Amino acid sequence: MIPSQMWKGILDGCVLRVISQKETYGYEISEALKAYGFTEVAEGTIYPLLLRLERNGLIKASYRDSPVGPKRKYFSITEEGLLELSAFYDSWKHLADAIHQLFA
Repeated sequence: MIPSQMWKGILDGCVLRVISQKETYGYEISEALKAYGFTEVAEGTIYPLLLRLERNGLIKASYRDSPVGPKRKYFSITEEGLLELSAFYDSWKHLADAIHQLFA
């Protein structure tokens, strides 16, 4: 189990990465994270995070018809979001390399 403090530092970047691959909606983001092995991320965690990312201009939202029920809110990454994602990945690589060296 990964401590919640660790999630707080990486989940934004991981969600940005999922959204950067294609326009998508909350449940689909949650399922994609699970498919990548992030099984401990609750769906209820994703929605407040998406609202914050949108408020910060890192993603934008649009509503689309759904084949099953009400319209869905789809998210896409902005240019600012791509810059943030790149910075996150650079920081993550640096941190992962340092931890690997420490435990090698």
